[in-house]
Amino acid sequence: MIKLGVNVDHVATIRQARMTYEPDPVIAAGLADLGGADIITIHLREDRRHIQDRDLELLRETVFTKLNLEMATSQEIVDIALKIKPRQITLVPEKRQEITTEGGLSVTSQKKLLTEIIKKFKDNDIYVSLFIDPDKEQIIASEEVGAQSIELHTGSYANAEREEQSDELLEILNEAVKIAQDVGLRVNAGHGLTYKNTGPIVEHLDIEELHIGHSIISRAIFVGIESAVREMKELIYKHYTIKQNLLRSSSV
Repeated sequence: MIKLGVNVDHVATIRQARMTYEPDPVIAAGLADLGGADIITIHLREDRRHIQDRDLELLRETVFTKLNLEMATSQEIVDIALKIKPRQITLVPEKRQEITTEGGLSVTSQKKLLTEIIKKFKDNDIYVSLFIDPDKEQIIASEEVGAQSIELHTGSYANAEREEQSDELLEILNEAVKIAQDVGLRVNAGHGLTYKNTGPIVEHLDIEELHIGHSIISRAIFVGIESAVREMKELIYKHYTIKQNLLRSSSV
């Protein structure tokens, strides 16, 4: 069964709009856990636009599933992560001017740096994933620098306007999954996924985790975080069941 990682960054975004104490992403994480979240994901950005150091410290103490810290390769953030020791870190690209992460990490252009950083994390028993585009060169490089898993960037698929385009991008993602598994990497996926476009991802990709934030937090405004997470879990289960039934039918 595919696990669901819930990103609570946008709860902190609302809080930081007024620079106050609410809503608290730590409480949001607890409610997401009650709704069935398998993983809590946060991104500690260099500019601290949403998640703050205090949030990371409290979540490390209160998340009893798995805390996944998205982060850039800056020395400051690396040092913080090594001190706090989340269960998993996901290295992502980061630009000050972007609204959200715009694409995957370029592993091929910084292999020496990534090899050194990843070794530090693995030496401290911190699991390492890389957020990358579904590109063969980036996948191969991810294995070479020592990553244990990758998270495939699904943004292009999520933004596709035509069904045929979605199908083509889904096939690209599927091929990327196969390449990654062939070189021994575990595979996750995320970015831009919603209640409308997650089903085909579940049915077609052999992945372990889905990381979803904005869509779940948006739904939570109307139904609450616990219910919004539960709805996404039910959607994943529904499409996972469809996939298993089709596999059984094809093997008969």
